[in-house]
Amino acid sequence: MKRYDRAIIAAGVVSLVAFVLVRVSAPEPSLTQTPEMVVAAHLMNDAISAVGDHRASMAASTATSTASPIDEGLDPNRTGLIGPQYSPLFTTVGHLEAKRTTTQPAMAALLVHLLQEAGVEPGDRIAIGASGSFPALMIASLSAAESLSLWPVIIFSLGASSYGATDVDFHLLDLYQFLQGEIGFTVAGEAMSLGGGDDVGSEIEDETRWSLIAQIETSGIHFIQEPDLRRNVATRMELYGTPAAFINIGGSDANLGTSPMILELEPGLNVNIDLPPKNQRGMVFEMAARGVPVIHLLNIRGLASRYGIPWDPVPLPEPGKTNLYDAQQSGGLRLWLIAAGYLVALVAVVFLNRRSPLRGSSGESQT
Repeated sequence: MKRYDRAIIAAGVVSLVAFVLVRVSAPEPSLTQTPEMVVAAHLMNDAISAVGDHRASMAASTATSTASPIDEGLDPNRTGLIGPQYSPLFTTVGHLEAKRTTTQPAMAALLVHLLQEAGVEPGDRIAIGASGSFPALMIASLSAAESLSLWPVIIFSLGASSYGATDVDFHLLDLYQFLQGEIGFTVAGEAMSLGGGDDVGSEIEDETRWSLIAQIETSGIHFIQEPDLRRNVATRMELYGTPAAFINIGGSDANLGTSPMILELEPGLNVNIDLPPKNQRGMVFEMAARGVPVIHLLNIRGLASRYGIPWDPVPLPEPGKTNLYDAQQSGGLRLWLIAAGYLVALVAVVFLNRRSPLRGSSGESQT
């Protein structure tokens, strides 16, 4: 056997042993399933079932015959929370699988865990900034707040990315009113905006914009129409007050701001965030500047991968049945020791391979 063949086999054996050691000695630690997490999951499950039934009845009613039926090709779990790919409310491209993944009751349980990690206490005020891109995450956030006896204050926008709350017959304002009225969630809807470009719906056609503005005015909720980022953020901060935590849902311009530093945020809980200049800060950075923990819900694949949320399941898992874990907490010192041992073993393989004599007949090529 040639020297290089032996080296490759030895390196392969070392890699296999290291992999087995990682899997055996450093499994992902499960998150403790607290009673509050179970309650939140059941609240979200019941709310989504009610929304699905409501959407189905809307389509069947002659009084609302313009309402679209649930498209089971897009929404096989019949949640009523998956909108069309494109509509007059469309602002940016979204991913269907990510939208469906957020409809799981485990999302509410995860938010309970994240809020507890942020240090909230019963009776605390929390701030929620939601775009129409992930309507199910608004339900998850309110379910988590309800189970923890928190006071959620929400500012939301109507623009949505593909497959979000893009149905003009059931946009985020309609969902909010349904959750507050029919479901009975405790929530203060402090304000709303059109969302989209500069938070004023620059992508939305005039006819749709005027219709939405009329609905907002009828709702009695404060309407934010401020394209200047700093003034917009200042208005929101005044309405939010001083919350114990801030939940960002989706990619609203007013929440994310204009700094590319937003891409450095981890999915989930973020503390000790580096700050961009003030004129680039959206709500995420402004909250961080004031010491408020930020729960960032935008990179859904990253969130699901880190915490063990099943990706795009059909049917949805039952509430309380998903085994959540935090992959970033796996292993600790053991992983570092295994990695160090692995590198030492590979160096030893290379060293011994170079010292061993070449074998083979004189007619063999040694190049």
